Amino acid sequence: MDLPRIFTIRESSHRIHNPLTPAKFAALGQALHLDPGTRVLDLASGSGEMLCTWAHDLGFTGTGVDISTAFTAQARARAVELGVDDRVEFVHGDASGHVADEPVDLAACVGATWIGDGVAGTAELLGRSLRPGGLMLIGEPYWRRTPPDEETARACNAAGIDDFLSLPELIGQFQGLGYDVVEMVLADQDSWDRYAAAQWLNLRRWLDRNPDDELAPEVREELDAEPARYARATREYLGWGVFALMER
Repeated sequence: MDLPRIFTIRESSHRIHNPLTPAKFAALGQALHLDPGTRVLDLASGSGEMLCTWAHDLGFTGTGVDISTAFTAQARARAVELGVDDRVEFVHGDASGHVADEPVDLAACVGATWIGDGVAGTAELLGRSLRPGGLMLIGEPYWRRTPPDEETARACNAAGIDDFLSLPELIGQFQGLGYDVVEMVLADQDSWDRYAAAQWLNLRRWLDRNPDDELAPEVREELDAEPARYARATREYLGWGVFALMER
């Protein structure tokens, strides 16, 4: 059970596997106004940056679960680096079926709602671990601008225009599921650049080190296509944000 190699090659230098910057994650943690000792469950936790930095800066505790062996190892190393390995743990596993042993104060899935087959299923999954009155965090794309055609939508890694909602529609979806939206932090084009453009350098450096690897043609093809595709489509049309929700 692991991610395909191309994912870990593409984001090998990333501490954050979505288009939020460290400053935006810090702002989000502070905006939630939660006490030290807050218990967190982070599903699809990636390299653990959110949980580790919040443990260090805000005194949170918790568990991250991720399917990638490489990212889980990075998360554990980051916890040691920040001196919070006694307050957070990282589990290699399938987040789609994970429920906390005891209710938590904050349940999060930041950018991987595929674990619940979409927003509704992910909210239901997170709710199974959340104490009454707790906070839920969901990270999700939305259309910053509606693409002019289906081809442009597919260039944003969507199946089509109907794959994502506009920001008001996404907020309405959360409300329709019975949640109040109580905070949000949104990516901007600069933070998208930091996420996407860093992948290109990772791809190129991997190619330089591994020219004869069986995956090299796929990596070369992606590096040839991605900068222009990103500039033409994702950067212009796709938004992304983390939304804090409380059940009504």
